[in-house]
Amino acid sequence: MVVSLVILLTSCKDREITAYRAPKDAPVAAMPSQAPATDTNTLPPGHPPIGGATAPGAVSGGDMATMANTPVPTAGGSDLTWTAPAAWAPKGGSTMRKGSYAVKRDGAEADFAITAFPGDTGGLHANINRWRGQVGLPAASPAELDAAVQHFDGQGHHFEVVDLVGPSGTRMLGAITSFNGNSWFFKLMGPDALVAAEKPAYLEFLKTVKAP
Repeated sequence: MVVSLVILLTSCKDREITAYRAPKDAPVAAMPSQAPATDTNTLPPGHPPIGGATAPGAVSGGDMATMANTPVPTAGGSDLTWTAPAAWAPKGGSTMRKGSYAVKRDGAEADFAITAFPGDTGGLHANINRWRGQVGLPAASPAELDAAVQHFDGQGHHFEVVDLVGPSGTRMLGAITSFNGNSWFFKLMGPDALVAAEKPAYLEFLKTVKAP
């Protein structure tokens, strides 16, 4: 009789433990983490940070399918005008670009993109650090960024210009200006030697940018 009682109590205890553990296992399988819709990592290639978010240097490829499919508001209202160098070949337009050119020299090719977005798109420092990431450079401090900016004046427009060279030999000339509440970006990116050779033409191009 005692042996039977011990067996019965042991069996009940096992059932209690089983019933107790099951609810603890369930939440483990129901904890998906999902980035917010405004996460910088979900933005399309070349898009500036939104809402003041800074873009870490690691977010540089911009080739994820989710990034390419994310709708992003572009600048509305009147556009700026410009005159591109004769050697720069216009490329097909896109929903993200205001202008697009292929810059070729000595068998190499660089891409020149003009884009515009509402507001300040996160600010100067965030945008330069985003560009640094695109050429493989780490994010820099505000003081380092300020020291690297060249102030350039065109036809009624002031540009903040940076010249960035990444460890893999990719170089970028980037300029930012404001017009009618929008931020305009002028980015020439390609092989180091080619972009360096085109820098005088790039700066002359910025001088032609003006309001219509």
